Amino acid sequence: MSHLSKPTVYDIEDSNIALLGSDLEKCVREHAGDKENAWVDAGRESGLQIWRIEKFGVVPWPKDRIGSFYDGDSYVVLHTYKKTPEDESLLYHLHFWLGENTTQDEAGTAAYKTVELDDHLEGKPVQFREVQGYESHQFLSYFPRFISLKGGVATGFHHISQHPPANTRKLYHVDLSHHAAMGEDHPARSHLTVREVSATAQSLVAGGVYVLDKGSHILQFNTKESAGQERFKAAEFVQSIVNVRQSHCDITVFDENDSSAGRFLHEFGEGVSLPLHSSPSMRPPYVQDREILSIGIFRLSDASGAVVLEKVLPPYSKACLSSDDVFLVDAASSSSRPTIYVWIGNAASLNERRLAVQYAQHYLYEKKRKAEPGLQVLVAIPIVKLQEGHETSDFLEAV
Repeated sequence: MSHLSKPTVYDIEDSNIALLGSDLEKCVREHAGDKENAWVDAGRESGLQIWRIEKFGVVPWPKDRIGSFYDGDSYVVLHTYKKTPEDESLLYHLHFWLGENTTQDEAGTAAYKTVELDDHLEGKPVQFREVQGYESHQFLSYFPRFISLKGGVATGFHHISQHPPANTRKLYHVDLSHHAAMGEDHPARSHLTVREVSATAQSLVAGGVYVLDKGSHILQFNTKESAGQERFKAAEFVQSIVNVRQSHCDITVFDENDSSAGRFLHEFGEGVSLPLHSSPSMRPPYVQDREILSIGIFRLSDASGAVVLEKVLPPYSKACLSSDDVFLVDAASSSSRPTIYVWIGNAASLNERRLAVQYAQHYLYEKKRKAEPGLQVLVAIPIVKLQEGHETSDFLEAV
Protein backbone atom coordinates (compact mmCIF):
# COMPACT_ATOMS: atom_id res chain seq x y z
CA MET A 1 0.00 0.00 0.00
CA SER A 2 1.84 3.05 -1.27
CA HIS A 3 -0.26 5.51 0.72
CA LEU A 4 0.83 4.35 4.18
CA SER A 5 2.43 7.71 5.01
CA LYS A 6 -0.78 9.61 4.35
CA PRO A 7 -3.88 8.35 6.17
CA THR A 8 -6.81 7.82 3.82
CA VAL A 9 -10.40 7.15 4.88
CA TYR A 10 -11.34 3.55 4.15
CA ASP A 11 -14.28 3.38 1.72
CA ILE A 12 -15.98 0.05 2.41
CA GLU A 13 -17.89 0.30 -0.88
CA ASP A 14 -14.81 0.65 -3.08
CA SER A 15 -11.75 -0.60 -1.21
CA ASN A 16 -10.66 -4.14 -0.51
CA ILE A 17 -8.15 -4.83 2.28
CA ALA A 18 -4.71 -5.99 1.14
CA LEU A 19 -3.15 -8.26 3.75
CA LEU A 20 -0.52 -10.96 3.60
CA GLY A 21 2.51 -10.06 1.50
CA SER A 22 1.44 -6.42 1.23
CA ASP A 23 3.20 -3.23 2.27
CA LEU A 24 0.68 -3.02 5.11
CA GLU A 25 1.78 -6.37 6.54
CA LYS A 26 5.41 -5.28 6.44
CA CYS A 27 4.56 -2.02 8.21
CA VAL A 28 2.56 -3.80 10.92
CA ARG A 29 5.46 -6.18 11.52
CA GLU A 30 7.93 -3.30 11.73
CA HIS A 31 5.82 -1.64 14.43
CA ALA A 32 4.95 -4.68 16.53
CA GLY A 33 7.46 -7.38 15.63
CA ASP A 34 6.45 -10.95 14.91
CA LYS A 35 4.94 -11.49 18.38
CA GLU A 36 2.06 -9.33 19.62
CA ASN A 37 2.31 -8.77 23.39
CA ALA A 38 -1.38 -7.84 23.53
CA TRP A 39 -2.33 -11.46 22.84
CA VAL A 40 -0.52 -12.89 25.89
CA ASP A 41 -3.68 -12.75 28.04
CA ALA A 42 -6.19 -12.96 25.19
CA GLY A 43 -8.86 -15.60 25.56
CA ARG A 44 -7.59 -17.08 28.82
CA GLU A 45 -10.92 -16.76 30.60
CA SER A 46 -14.55 -16.10 29.78
CA GLY A 47 -15.45 -12.52 29.03
CA LEU A 48 -15.11 -9.70 26.52
CA GLN A 49 -11.79 -8.12 25.48
CA ILE A 50 -11.52 -5.14 23.13
CA TRP A 51 -8.51 -3.49 21.52
CA ARG A 52 -8.38 -0.32 19.42
CA ILE A 53 -6.01 0.02 16.49
CA GLU A 54 -3.48 2.80 17.06
CA LYS A 55 -0.54 3.34 14.68
CA PHE A 56 -0.44 -0.24 13.39
CA GLY A 57 -0.66 -1.67 16.90
CA VAL A 58 -3.42 -2.83 19.25
CA VAL A 59 -4.17 -0.97 22.49
CA PRO A 60 -6.54 -2.35 25.18
CA TRP A 61 -9.86 -0.49 25.26
CA PRO A 62 -10.82 0.81 28.75
CA LYS A 63 -13.39 -1.37 30.48
CA ASP A 64 -15.50 1.67 31.40
CA ARG A 65 -15.88 2.46 27.67
CA ILE A 66 -16.94 -1.03 26.55
CA GLY A 67 -19.97 -0.63 24.31
CA SER A 68 -18.79 2.72 22.89
CA PHE A 69 -17.11 2.78 19.48
CA TYR A 70 -15.86 5.72 17.39
CA ASP A 71 -16.54 6.01 13.68
CA GLY A 72 -12.97 7.10 12.98
CA ASP A 73 -11.48 3.93 14.49
CA SER A 74 -11.09 0.19 13.97
CA TYR A 75 -11.27 -2.37 16.79
CA VAL A 76 -10.59 -6.04 17.52
CA VAL A 77 -13.16 -7.70 19.80
CA LEU A 78 -12.78 -11.15 21.39
CA HIS A 79 -15.66 -12.91 23.13
CA THR A 80 -14.47 -15.91 25.16
CA TYR A 81 -17.10 -18.29 26.56
CA LYS A 82 -17.98 -21.84 27.57
CA LYS A 83 -20.79 -23.77 25.95
CA THR A 84 -21.92 -24.82 29.41
CA PRO A 85 -20.60 -23.72 32.83
CA GLU A 86 -19.27 -27.26 33.41
CA ASP A 87 -17.12 -27.31 30.26
CA GLU A 88 -13.37 -27.00 30.66
CA SER A 89 -12.68 -25.90 27.08
CA LEU A 90 -13.10 -22.30 25.96
CA LEU A 91 -14.79 -21.15 22.75
CA TYR A 92 -14.28 -17.88 20.90
CA HIS A 93 -16.01 -15.32 18.73
CA LEU A 94 -13.48 -12.95 17.17
CA HIS A 95 -14.54 -9.72 15.45
CA PHE A 96 -12.87 -6.79 13.76
CA TRP A 97 -15.09 -3.68 13.63
CA LEU A 98 -14.52 -0.94 11.06
CA GLY A 99 -15.87 2.56 11.67
CA GLU A 100 -17.27 4.34 8.61
CA ASN A 101 -14.51 6.98 8.83
CA THR A 102 -11.61 4.71 9.79
CA THR A 103 -8.45 4.93 7.69
CA GLN A 104 -7.28 2.29 5.23
CA ASP A 105 -4.25 1.68 7.44
CA GLU A 106 -6.40 1.11 10.54
CA ALA A 107 -8.87 -1.13 8.68
CA GLY A 108 -6.09 -3.20 7.19
CA THR A 109 -4.25 -3.45 10.51
CA ALA A 110 -7.47 -4.59 12.25
CA ALA A 111 -7.97 -7.30 9.63
CA TYR A 112 -4.33 -8.41 9.87
CA LYS A 113 -4.29 -8.41 13.68
CA THR A 114 -7.48 -10.47 13.71
CA VAL A 115 -5.78 -13.11 11.56
CA GLU A 116 -2.82 -12.96 13.95
CA LEU A 117 -5.02 -13.47 17.03
CA ASP A 118 -6.91 -16.24 15.25
CA ASP A 119 -3.56 -17.99 14.67
CA HIS A 120 -2.62 -17.42 18.33
CA LEU A 121 -5.85 -19.17 19.37
CA GLU A 122 -5.04 -22.07 17.00
CA GLY A 123 -7.80 -21.22 14.52
CA LYS A 124 -10.56 -22.01 17.01
CA PRO A 125 -12.52 -18.72 16.86
CA VAL A 126 -15.54 -18.08 14.70
CA GLN A 127 -14.33 -14.91 13.00
CA PHE A 128 -16.48 -11.92 11.94
CA ARG A 129 -15.87 -8.82 9.86
CA GLU A 130 -18.12 -6.04 11.19
CA VAL A 131 -18.81 -2.72 9.47
CA GLN A 132 -20.44 0.22 11.28
CA GLY A 133 -24.16 0.25 10.61
CA TYR A 134 -24.26 -3.40 9.51
CA GLU A 135 -23.18 -5.15 12.71
CA SER A 136 -24.09 -8.81 13.16
CA HIS A 137 -26.64 -9.83 15.78
CA GLN A 138 -23.87 -11.72 17.53
CA PHE A 139 -21.74 -8.60 17.88
CA LEU A 140 -24.56 -6.41 19.18
CA SER A 141 -25.64 -9.10 21.66
CA TYR A 142 -22.55 -8.38 23.81
CA PHE A 143 -23.66 -4.86 24.68
CA PRO A 144 -26.81 -3.96 26.65
CA ARG A 145 -26.14 -0.48 25.20
CA PHE A 146 -24.19 -0.14 21.96
CA ILE A 147 -23.11 3.44 21.18
CA SER A 148 -21.36 4.62 18.02
CA LEU A 149 -19.93 8.13 18.25
CA LYS A 150 -18.19 10.53 15.91
CA GLY A 151 -14.45 11.01 16.45
CA GLY A 152 -11.57 8.65 17.04
CA VAL A 153 -7.90 8.25 17.78
CA ALA A 154 -6.86 10.76 15.09
CA THR A 155 -9.27 13.49 16.22
CA GLY A 156 -9.64 12.85 19.96
CA PHE A 157 -12.36 10.93 21.79
CA HIS A 158 -15.15 13.53 21.58
CA HIS A 159 -16.93 11.65 24.34
CA ILE A 160 -19.67 13.08 26.52
CA SER A 161 -17.88 15.45 28.87
CA GLN A 162 -18.65 16.95 32.23
CA HIS A 163 -18.20 20.50 30.96
CA PRO A 164 -19.17 20.55 27.26
CA PRO A 165 -18.28 23.61 25.17
CA ALA A 166 -21.04 26.15 24.65
CA ASN A 167 -21.42 25.25 20.97
CA THR A 168 -22.06 21.52 21.58
CA ARG A 169 -24.63 20.13 19.16
CA LYS A 170 -24.84 16.37 18.82
CA LEU A 171 -27.75 14.32 17.50
CA TYR A 172 -28.28 10.66 18.46
CA HIS A 173 -30.68 8.16 16.90
CA VAL A 174 -31.86 5.70 19.57
CA ASP A 175 -33.29 2.33 18.61
CA LEU A 176 -34.27 -0.74 20.64
CA SER A 177 -33.79 -4.08 18.96
CA HIS A 178 -33.80 -7.73 19.97
CA HIS A 179 -30.78 -9.96 19.46
CA ALA A 180 -29.99 -13.48 20.56
CA ALA A 181 -26.36 -14.52 20.77
CA MET A 182 -25.36 -17.05 18.13
CA GLY A 183 -25.99 -20.64 19.10
CA GLU A 184 -27.84 -19.76 22.29
CA ASP A 185 -31.33 -21.10 22.93
CA HIS A 186 -32.58 -18.40 25.28
CA PRO A 187 -35.05 -15.80 23.95
CA ALA A 188 -33.72 -12.69 22.25
CA ARG A 189 -32.84 -9.87 24.64
CA SER A 190 -33.42 -6.16 24.17
CA HIS A 191 -30.39 -4.10 23.23
CA LEU A 192 -30.24 -0.35 22.99
CA THR A 193 -28.42 1.00 19.96
CA VAL A 194 -27.38 4.65 20.05
CA ARG A 195 -25.79 6.09 16.92
CA GLU A 196 -24.50 9.63 16.61
CA VAL A 197 -25.69 11.09 13.29
CA SER A 198 -25.19 14.43 11.59
CA ALA A 199 -27.15 17.12 13.48
CA THR A 200 -29.11 18.13 10.37
CA ALA A 201 -32.69 17.80 9.15
CA GLN A 202 -31.60 15.08 6.71
CA SER A 203 -30.88 12.75 9.64
CA LEU A 204 -34.49 12.86 10.89
CA VAL A 205 -36.58 9.97 9.61
CA ALA A 206 -39.65 8.19 10.88
CA GLY A 207 -39.03 5.63 13.62
CA GLY A 208 -37.05 5.43 16.82
CA VAL A 209 -36.20 8.23 19.21
CA TYR A 210 -33.85 11.19 18.74
CA VAL A 211 -31.75 12.94 21.36
CA LEU A 212 -30.32 16.40 20.63
CA ASP A 213 -27.48 17.28 23.00
CA LYS A 214 -26.88 21.04 23.16
CA GLY A 215 -24.63 20.87 26.20
CA SER A 216 -26.67 22.73 28.78
CA HIS A 217 -29.98 21.52 27.29
CA ILE A 218 -30.92 18.02 26.11
CA LEU A 219 -33.99 17.43 23.93
CA GLN A 220 -35.58 14.01 23.49
CA PHE A 221 -37.95 13.51 20.54
CA ASN A 222 -40.22 10.44 20.42
CA THR A 223 -41.50 9.65 16.93
CA LYS A 224 -44.96 8.16 16.46
CA GLU A 225 -43.46 4.81 15.48
CA SER A 226 -41.31 4.48 18.61
CA ALA A 227 -42.33 2.01 21.31
CA GLY A 228 -42.81 2.73 24.99
CA GLN A 229 -39.79 0.67 26.05
CA GLU A 230 -37.70 2.44 23.40
CA ARG A 231 -38.68 5.83 24.82
CA PHE A 232 -37.89 4.65 28.33
CA LYS A 233 -34.44 3.38 27.35
CA ALA A 234 -33.75 6.62 25.49
CA ALA A 235 -34.66 8.53 28.65
CA GLU A 236 -32.12 6.38 30.54
CA PHE A 237 -29.48 7.36 27.97
CA VAL A 238 -30.36 11.03 28.42
CA GLN A 239 -30.12 10.64 32.19
CA SER A 240 -26.66 9.07 31.83
CA ILE A 241 -25.50 12.25 30.06
CA VAL A 242 -27.05 14.40 32.80
CA ASN A 243 -25.31 12.32 35.46
CA VAL A 244 -21.92 12.86 33.83
CA ARG A 245 -22.59 16.59 33.88
CA GLN A 246 -23.68 16.44 37.52
CA SER A 247 -27.20 17.58 36.60
CA HIS A 248 -25.92 20.87 35.15
CA CYS A 249 -28.26 20.68 32.16
CA ASP A 250 -32.00 20.73 31.45
CA ILE A 251 -34.12 18.05 29.77
CA THR A 252 -37.15 18.57 27.53
CA VAL A 253 -39.14 15.67 26.04
CA PHE A 254 -41.25 16.06 22.89
CA ASP A 255 -43.71 13.63 21.32
CA GLU A 256 -44.37 13.76 17.59
CA ASN A 257 -48.12 13.60 18.20
CA ASP A 258 -48.10 16.68 20.46
CA SER A 259 -48.40 20.26 19.30
CA SER A 260 -45.04 21.01 20.91
CA ALA A 261 -43.22 18.74 18.43
CA GLY A 262 -42.64 21.72 16.15
CA ARG A 263 -40.32 23.24 18.76
CA PHE A 264 -37.94 20.30 18.40
CA LEU A 265 -38.12 20.22 14.61
CA HIS A 266 -37.50 23.99 14.50
CA GLU A 267 -34.02 23.26 15.88
CA PHE A 268 -33.19 21.97 12.39
CA GLY A 269 -34.65 24.83 10.35
CA GLU A 270 -37.88 26.47 9.27
CA GLY A 271 -40.64 24.16 8.08
CA VAL A 272 -38.83 20.91 8.91
CA SER A 273 -41.09 17.89 9.30
CA LEU A 274 -40.66 14.14 9.45
CA PRO A 275 -41.57 12.24 6.26
CA LEU A 276 -44.69 10.08 6.50
CA HIS A 277 -42.68 7.14 5.20
CA SER A 278 -38.91 6.90 5.02
CA SER A 279 -37.55 6.23 1.52
CA PRO A 280 -34.27 4.29 1.12
CA SER A 281 -32.38 7.51 0.40
CA MET A 282 -33.64 9.07 3.65
CA ARG A 283 -32.91 6.16 5.96
CA PRO A 284 -29.92 6.01 8.24
CA PRO A 285 -27.06 3.96 6.70
CA TYR A 286 -27.79 1.05 9.03
CA VAL A 287 -31.36 0.62 7.66
CA GLN A 288 -31.25 -0.75 4.12
CA ASP A 289 -33.39 -2.74 1.73
CA ARG A 290 -32.17 -6.31 1.35
CA GLU A 291 -31.17 -7.57 -2.05
CA ILE A 292 -33.37 -10.34 -3.38
CA LEU A 293 -31.14 -13.20 -4.52
CA SER A 294 -31.09 -16.93 -3.89
CA ILE A 295 -28.37 -18.56 -1.82
CA GLY A 296 -25.14 -19.54 -3.55
CA ILE A 297 -22.22 -21.79 -2.59
CA PHE A 298 -18.72 -21.44 -4.06
CA ARG A 299 -15.61 -23.62 -3.67
CA LEU A 300 -12.42 -21.66 -2.95
CA SER A 301 -9.26 -23.60 -3.78
CA ASP A 302 -5.58 -22.88 -4.46
CA ALA A 303 -4.73 -26.43 -5.59
CA SER A 304 -3.80 -25.12 -9.06
CA GLY A 305 -1.35 -22.59 -7.62
CA ALA A 306 -3.81 -19.72 -7.97
CA VAL A 307 -6.91 -19.08 -5.89
CA VAL A 308 -10.04 -20.04 -7.84
CA LEU A 309 -13.67 -19.45 -6.87
CA GLU A 310 -15.91 -22.06 -8.47
CA LYS A 311 -19.71 -22.12 -8.17
CA VAL A 312 -21.19 -25.31 -6.72
CA LEU A 313 -24.26 -26.55 -8.55
CA PRO A 314 -27.53 -26.86 -6.56
CA PRO A 315 -29.28 -28.42 -4.76
CA TYR A 316 -27.42 -27.08 -1.75
CA SER A 317 -26.81 -28.79 1.58
CA LYS A 318 -23.96 -29.33 4.02
CA ALA A 319 -23.07 -32.39 1.94
CA CYS A 320 -21.76 -29.99 -0.75
CA LEU A 321 -18.86 -29.06 1.52
CA SER A 322 -15.55 -30.94 1.31
CA SER A 323 -12.89 -31.01 4.04
CA ASP A 324 -10.16 -30.36 1.46
CA ASP A 325 -11.22 -26.82 0.61
CA VAL A 326 -12.78 -23.58 1.74
CA PHE A 327 -16.38 -22.79 0.77
CA LEU A 328 -18.09 -19.45 0.55
CA VAL A 329 -21.81 -19.48 1.33
CA ASP A 330 -23.64 -16.39 0.08
CA ALA A 331 -26.67 -15.86 2.33
CA ALA A 332 -26.94 -12.14 1.56
CA SER A 333 -30.58 -12.56 0.58
CA SER A 334 -31.61 -13.52 4.12
CA SER A 335 -34.24 -11.05 5.30
CA SER A 336 -33.24 -11.40 8.97
CA ARG A 337 -29.47 -12.00 8.91
CA PRO A 338 -27.83 -11.26 5.53
CA THR A 339 -24.35 -12.75 5.83
CA ILE A 340 -21.45 -14.16 3.82
CA TYR A 341 -20.17 -17.33 5.49
CA VAL A 342 -16.70 -18.76 4.89
CA TRP A 343 -16.52 -22.45 5.85
CA ILE A 344 -12.99 -23.79 6.43
CA GLY A 345 -12.48 -27.49 5.74
CA ASN A 346 -10.18 -29.27 8.20
CA ALA A 347 -7.74 -30.18 5.40
CA ALA A 348 -7.77 -26.74 3.73
CA SER A 349 -4.37 -25.18 3.01
CA LEU A 350 -2.85 -22.54 5.29
CA ASN A 351 -3.13 -19.92 2.53
CA GLU A 352 -6.84 -20.69 2.05
CA ARG A 353 -7.44 -20.45 5.79
CA ARG A 354 -5.61 -17.20 6.46
CA LEU A 355 -6.94 -15.27 3.47
CA ALA A 356 -10.51 -16.60 3.56
CA VAL A 357 -12.10 -13.37 4.85
CA GLN A 358 -10.13 -11.30 2.35
CA TYR A 359 -11.35 -13.53 -0.50
CA ALA A 360 -14.92 -13.13 0.76
CA GLN A 361 -14.52 -9.34 0.67
CA HIS A 362 -13.18 -9.56 -2.87
CA TYR A 363 -16.19 -11.72 -3.83
CA LEU A 364 -18.57 -9.02 -2.61
CA TYR A 365 -16.78 -6.29 -4.57
CA GLU A 366 -16.86 -8.38 -7.73
CA LYS A 367 -20.53 -9.19 -7.14
CA LYS A 368 -21.31 -5.49 -6.88
CA ARG A 369 -19.23 -4.64 -9.96
CA LYS A 370 -21.02 -7.23 -12.09
CA ALA A 371 -24.51 -6.60 -10.70
CA GLU A 372 -27.30 -5.72 -13.10
CA PRO A 373 -28.46 -2.07 -13.04
CA GLY A 374 -30.86 -1.43 -10.17
CA LEU A 375 -29.77 -4.48 -8.16
CA GLN A 376 -28.44 -3.49 -4.75
CA VAL A 377 -25.40 -5.38 -3.48
CA LEU A 378 -24.41 -4.60 0.10
CA VAL A 379 -20.67 -5.11 0.50
CA ALA A 380 -20.72 -4.07 4.17
CA ILE A 381 -22.79 -7.01 5.49
CA PRO A 382 -21.14 -9.33 8.05
CA ILE A 383 -18.59 -11.89 6.87
CA VAL A 384 -18.32 -14.91 9.19
CA LYS A 385 -15.47 -17.43 9.04
CA LEU A 386 -16.02 -20.77 10.77
CA GLN A 387 -14.22 -24.10 11.02
CA GLU A 388 -15.52 -27.51 10.00
CA GLY A 389 -17.01 -29.17 13.06
CA HIS A 390 -17.74 -25.83 14.73
CA GLU A 391 -20.66 -24.66 12.60
CA THR A 392 -23.12 -22.21 14.13
CA SER A 393 -26.88 -22.71 14.08
CA ASP A 394 -27.25 -19.71 11.73
CA PHE A 395 -24.87 -21.28 9.22
CA LEU A 396 -26.63 -24.65 9.36
CA GLU A 397 -29.95 -22.92 8.73
CA ALA A 398 -28.47 -21.10 5.74
CA VAL A 399 -27.30 -24.26 3.98
